[in-house]
Amino acid sequence: MTKLVLYGLDASPPVRTVKLTLAALELPYEFVEVNTRAKENLSEEFLKKNPQHTVPTLEDDGHYIWDSHAIIAYLVSKYGKNDSLYPKDLLQRAVVDQRLHFESGVMFANGLRSIVRPLFAGKTDFSKERYDAIIEVYDFLETFLAGNEYIAGSQLTIADFSIVSTTTSLDSLVKLDSAKYPKVSAWIKRLQKLPYYEEANGKGAKILEGFIKNIDFEFVS
Repeated sequence: MTKLVLYGLDASPPVRTVKLTLAALELPYEFVEVNTRAKENLSEEFLKKNPQHTVPTLEDDGHYIWDSHAIIAYLVSKYGKNDSLYPKDLLQRAVVDQRLHFESGVMFANGLRSIVRPLFAGKTDFSKERYDAIIEVYDFLETFLAGNEYIAGSQLTIADFSIVSTTTSLDSLVKLDSAKYPKVSAWIKRLQKLPYYEEANGKGAKILEGFIKNIDFEFVS
């Protein structure tokens, strides 16, 4: 097997998504920390690997892939012992893909990044619209989990990895109400029982939470 190298930082939810997938597949890899706040991702060396200068970036046998969703689908398709994490059945895969697009376009872009990026740039007040957007995400997740143990159906998939990394990060901004969202809460606890969860996601989620807790911000009408 060729050597895999993952470039990123633990606080990043997309990086944690890839770490969860690598762990589930039991793939050995080298982790190279790239401090985006120190703009290490804008170095000439990194730009040669990924001109979009984003993390995570995966190196596999001299080839570079970025965007967590592309990376995790690639890893399962190439290295998975079976297709359980990313089903080949077209209907099942369509559900997984939909959840991945939901995480990318709604949860991360419209929810987490829209607050965290300006927060780290010094902004401390946000419209209630941003708060409501996160609540809407929780509402959707509770609906997705109706009758299902996992986010895309009855089995664990890469959609769970992608969405749990962002959900546990959104929780640092707007606390998930376990009474209002019992299915989401139970789903998170179910994933936390995975033997690799804490190292792959829990640790990084706590790092991000620590950053956010040190900033006094509020949602205003």
